[in-house]
Amino acid sequence: MRDNEVKRTLADGGAAIGLMVFEFGTAGVARMARAGGAEFVLYDMEHTGFSPETLKTLLDSARAAQLTPFARVRDARRASVSQILDLGAMGIMVPMVESAEQAREIVSYARYAPDGTRGVAVYHADDIEPDGIPATLAKANREVLVIVQIETAAGVERCEEIAAVPGVDVVWIGHFDLTTSLSTPFGSDAHRAAVDRILAAAAAAGKPAGSLANDVAHARELLAEGYRAIAFGDMSVMGAALAAAFADARA
Repeated sequence: MRDNEVKRTLADGGAAIGLMVFEFGTAGVARMARAGGAEFVLYDMEHTGFSPETLKTLLDSARAAQLTPFARVRDARRASVSQILDLGAMGIMVPMVESAEQAREIVSYARYAPDGTRGVAVYHADDIEPDGIPATLAKANREVLVIVQIETAAGVERCEEIAAVPGVDVVWIGHFDLTTSLSTPFGSDAHRAAVDRILAAAAAAGKPAGSLANDVAHARELLAEGYRAIAFGDMSVMGAALAAAFADARA
């Protein structure tokens, strides 16, 4: 079972920056992200058409590129969480978490007994520890990363108890869903108050906060505010790179 370097970086107080893939579902995107310096790749299943079969290929390509692979699952059901980990993800992101009870269920689905209720499935040859299956399952429990998204009014109201759940590793703020749920514009006083409350809850629980960055300037702002898990969206960074390349060539 390989070490989860991103989990270790965050646990040691560092920051991890990666790529969130919405559109470019190809094996090459992981190699390109790794070459560019990404520490992780996060494949989105909530808003894309990625099937489990497609996702398995993407996860395998990231593992082959020595890039830590995560996936955002569609929902908090056991079938969503456990299956995606079975396919090779080293961590999962779960959208719209709204209670400590739900967070505890997610943590349980992501871990094998005695720490959880995940069914045993070890398919990758590089996952098997020399000491056998028990040692493999124990290390899998240590290395898996659980990211919960707080992005609704209900989630904000319970963010302190959600962040405090043992086994939750990262508290991720979904800004656009949050503003929609709060019926307030991005950057408004109500939005800012909700974000500050979530950030304070994460800090009090000793958990890093995470967010999607729109661009490099936004990433710098997030890091300055105390976020330590940052992802760029594939469309935004690739679009910006292409625009810069074409503009420079024409110039």
